[in-house]
Order: sequence, then structure tokens, then C-alpha cells
Amino acid sequence: MTIQPTGAEHLAPATGDVPEPGAVTVVVPTFNESANVRELLRRIAASVPDRLPCEVVFVDDSTDDTPAVIADAARDCPFPVSVIHRDTPDGGLGGAVVAGIAAATSDWVVVMDADLQHPPALVPDLVATGEKEGADLVVASRYLPGGSRAGLAGGYRVAVSRGATWLAKGLFPRALGGISDPMSGFFAIRRGTVTAAALRPLGYKILLELAVRCRPERVAEVPFVFEERFAGESKSTAREGLRFLRHLVGLRTASPLARMVVFGLIGLTGFVPNLAALYLLTGAGLHYLPAEILANQFGVAWNFLLIEGLLFRDRRHHRHWADRAGRFALLANADLVLRIPLIALFVGQFHMAVLPATALALLTTFVVRFAGTEALVYLPRRARTARTRTARTGRKPR
Repeated sequence: MTIQPTGAEHLAPATGDVPEPGAVTVVVPTFNESANVRELLRRIAASVPDRLPCEVVFVDDSTDDTPAVIADAARDCPFPVSVIHRDTPDGGLGGAVVAGIAAATSDWVVVMDADLQHPPALVPDLVATGEKEGADLVVASRYLPGGSRAGLAGGYRVAVSRGATWLAKGLFPRALGGISDPMSGFFAIRRGTVTAAALRPLGYKILLELAVRCRPERVAEVPFVFEERFAGESKSTAREGLRFLRHLVGLRTASPLARMVVFGLIGLTGFVPNLAALYLLTGAGLHYLPAEILANQFGVAWNFLLIEGLLFRDRRHHRHWADRAGRFALLANADLVLRIPLIALFVGQFHMAVLPATALALLTTFVVRFAGTEALVYLPRRARTARTRTARTGRKPR
């Protein structure tokens, strides 16, 4: 990662050795936006500095000449402009925004796209609304009176945007209760509201991440017209849509109870490949007992793939996939071995009927399996690092 101030005139401090911070830091994530940045800076210069002192921080993941174009265009800007170029685009656009907020020097940070679908003239209004209403987050909304999503090209994108909004608000009714447009990429946030350690950005819906994980106490909104892209092509693809769905799952399963519920739902879907395999194996003439054992492995594999991709996606890096798969399969099959003795114990020692004993055994082994999967297969990296440090130094980390 490289951080480069652009324009020699912006390197001189106002007083002392540190430049005087602006009243707002405009964070602009970019990926191959060289055709847009000159016009973006021109419009910011035409509308923002007269009403509000500002600085602009580009966080760039480009593979083209966008950083060079920014540096050249910044020479004529009446405000500081800097570029953070990331060699590895961790977290996608959301990760870029988090990096930009970390580099901001102002109390207020405005996040906007580089394609000019977000009007720069609205930046001062976002900050003014936040100050007037004592808000921590001010969202530019397409769905308030006076707002419009006119810049969304085609009915398909409109439908996808609306569907994503309904889905997000349905999953997080409390965190998004005061936000009519949680899919907006145009907003102002107080820098002190952002808890960087709590963020796990994935994809381009960073407002959703900030609203759910940081929980700003007061939220305000202003209407805006979503305009047509100035130049270039949209970065919204089917792949980004899948990342958005994974992001929703990650946010919704942040608590242990929620993870357990999703773990159980995924386990229920495993009955489909299990029963299908059992039907095929017994139909081919295999005895039902070995067929049951083999069919169970199909359900285990199905559950492992879903849990890997949806539930524990951010905890897969400390073990090799074969190690994770082996541990998961061992726990899943141990579930069968443990269940029969438990049923016998409940019936023989506690005189329970077979049906409630079976249900209680299923519940018990499910909880044990979930706890074992989380602790033994997907142990968080932080806990493992602390344990390793203790072993190496011979003392517990403080």
C-alpha cells in the first residue's frame, strides 16, 4: 500500500509540521476510474470549498493509470488531495472506504463514488444536516421525497436495488430502522463513530457494514438524485451480488446464537443429498446399513460446503481446507456414534419414551456438534495467535 499526496503545493503545512485538517474529508474509492476523476475534482472544487473546507482522499485499487491522472488533476485543486494505492484490494470497495476513513484528518467523512452518480454539490448539505440534527450518520437517500434513482440503467438494476434494500431492512430492522436507502454509497459519518476493529467489509455495500456493526446513535437523511454515470462502465456485476449476499449472512450471523440457528438450518438442508444418495445406493442393491453410512457422507459434504461458503467464510485461513474437511467429517460422523448411547441412556436410566429421548439426543448432539465445529474446525485466528504466543514466550499475553 502506498500513500501519496498529490500536488506539491499541498505538501506544505499551514502551521508547524502537520497540515491543518479540513472540515470534511471526502473519501473516494476508485477502480479504473481515470476517465472520471478530472471532472469529479472539478465539480468538488466548484461547489464544496466555498461552503466547507475539505480534503479528498482517493483509495485506489486500479490496474490502469488512475493514480497518475489523479496526481495530474490535483495540481489545479484548491484543497489537499492524496492517493492511497492498495496493492491488494482486501475487502473490495468496502475495504477501500475503511482505509480512507482511517487516513482522514477531519471529524466528518463523506464517502462517495468517483463516477459522478453522487453529486458533489451535496457534500456540504450532508455535513450541515449532521451538525444541525446532532447526527452521527447522514445518508443521501434516493427514496425520500425529492430523491430519485433515475441513474439506474434499466428495470433489472432497479429491481435488484429494490430487492436488496427490502432484504437488508428485513434482516436488520433495528439497525436500519431510520435508513430508507441502506444500499446508498453516498453518506457522511463522524469519524469517531467508526470502530475499525469491528468492521469486516466485503464488497461494495459499506454503509450496511457501518450501520450494523458500528450502530450510530442518531441517523439523518437527505434526498438526492442518483445521476447517470459520467464515463466508464458500472462495477456492479453478478459476482458483486453474490458477495453482497455473503456479506448479509456474515452480518446476520455475528452472534453465537445466530450462527447456531444458521448452522442448524444448513444441517436440515443436508437431508436432501443424504436421502437422495440413500435412495440411489439401496436401489443399486447395496445393503441399507452401509448405504446409510455412505449416504451420510453426501450430507456431510453438502453441509461442509455451505458452512465454508456462508457461515465461517472469514475463519478459513488458519487451517488447510483438507484439515478443515477432515475435522468437520469426524465431528459429523461422531454425532451418529454419540446419539445411540444417549438415547439408550435417556430411555434406560431416565425412563423416557423413545420419541422424546431421540429428540433430546438430537438436540444435545447438535449443540455439541456446533460448539465442536466452531472451536475445533474454525477457531478464530486471534485466539490461535494468542495461544501460539503463550507457547513461544512461556507467559500469557497481556
